[in-house]
Amino acid sequence: MSKSLPDVLASLLNSAKRVAGEIKATSVILLADLPYDFEEAKKVLKPLTLMVASHRQDLSEDLKKNGIPFIELSDEPQTRQVQITQAFVEAIADGLLKTGDRVITLYASFDREGIDSLSVVNLSEHLARLTSRDLQRLETTVPLSTLKRVVDIAVEIGREGREGKAVGTLFVVGSHRKVLDMSHELVHDPFKGYSRKDRLITSHRVRESVKELAQLDGAFIISADGLVMAACRNINAPQEGLTLSKGLGTRHWAAAAISKSANAIAIAVSQSTGTVRIFQNGIVVLRIEPMDQAMKWADVDTEPPTMREDRLRSDPPSGREPIV
Repeated sequence: MSKSLPDVLASLLNSAKRVAGEIKATSVILLADLPYDFEEAKKVLKPLTLMVASHRQDLSEDLKKNGIPFIELSDEPQTRQVQITQAFVEAIADGLLKTGDRVITLYASFDREGIDSLSVVNLSEHLARLTSRDLQRLETTVPLSTLKRVVDIAVEIGREGREGKAVGTLFVVGSHRKVLDMSHELVHDPFKGYSRKDRLITSHRVRESVKELAQLDGAFIISADGLVMAACRNINAPQEGLTLSKGLGTRHWAAAAISKSANAIAIAVSQSTGTVRIFQNGIVVLRIEPMDQAMKWADVDTEPPTMREDRLRSDPPSGREPIV
């Protein structure tokens, strides 16, 4: 046992190392409410990668000095399940984990003052269950039911494509008048002139039409009550002050820009990977990786205009150019 670590934690770290060898896991995530000797924990786990997830920002400097990745959690009351899910989503978004990985998690289950539990998680199965709370965390007037519908469509497009071909697209939800003012038609709007009932995303027929039209360039503009206001729109929102991860293309810059300028929620589907990113206030707030099985919702109590996604991995255009 390590003298600088609590006996139970030291024992769990050694158990994690042994289990990792048996299941071929390469990473351990430690959910920490308290400061520990993370350097010693890293030594115990070597050659496994240790990551620390916590709502305590004050732990980050010490972790950085020791080369240990820090995953920041929301500083609000949450169940351990929600915290673990958030840690996985953030780790994947930062490129620390992949959706097919098996990960060992150590956390305090019965006693918040000490690590007492070990779990083995298959990410491809765990992340197939996206919680409603993930979307409820977004500070928006868009109803959760509308966001769910649009996210479901986006995930289906990212996972399945259309007619055997990968498809990328962009949805902008809420503040539709502002969004329409900050965009223009690329081609004739295929939804123009249709009745309200023929534009509601609650309709199976409309959702299928959206998935078919996603093969065309441009964004879908959707009102807060789930009405498709327009399709094939080119986004003209300014990009000043935006910072995105390297490798994201023009569609993602458009999503970031319009979410910040119009106070809307933007949902971008990457053609190259099928990944769905949700933008708010100019940043990615949630990332969903494509999976073979359908995503299930679970409630818990406790890039120039006609440029396709395969060309959108170059540097973002200048602020003078329209983007979509």
